[in-house]
Amino acid sequence: MDFETKHFTLDEAQSLLPVLESLLNRAIEARRAAEEIGEELQELNHKIFLSGGMFLDVDSLRKRRKAYDAQLQTVKDSLAEIDAIGVQVKDLDTGLLDFPCLVDGETVLLCWKMGESRIEFWHTLDGGFAGRQPLDERFTKKSRKRMN
Repeated sequence: MDFETKHFTLDEAQSLLPVLESLLNRAIEARRAAEEIGEELQELNHKIFLSGGMFLDVDSLRKRRKAYDAQLQTVKDSLAEIDAIGVQVKDLDTGLLDFPCLVDGETVLLCWKMGESRIEFWHTLDGGFAGRQPLDERFTKKSRKRMN
């Protein structure tokens, strides 16, 4: 299926930042928790292997595994919500997001990284983070025009 890409104005993208930041934080925290539980489970598997077996608290182990699965699901759900909005998660570790935007008939990406107070950069579709450029009047003009 070919879905049409949603395009955002600078104002639209900017207004979504609080919601998106909350979703990113939820995904990052859940992933961190899942990694901790995963390491715990790996250590236990290693101990079992080295000792040739051991008695386990099966209920406790089952609860840890459920907690691990729940944290992974939280990550997936948070990223799916961001995707459903039409925003691209480029790097979960740094909280890097791209917003498709039409400028002069061409799709470019507004670029925001967690910790930045506003969207102030953009890049071409293949430019990536390294190709970020400061916003210019084409972006602010488009936002003002739509408001009038």
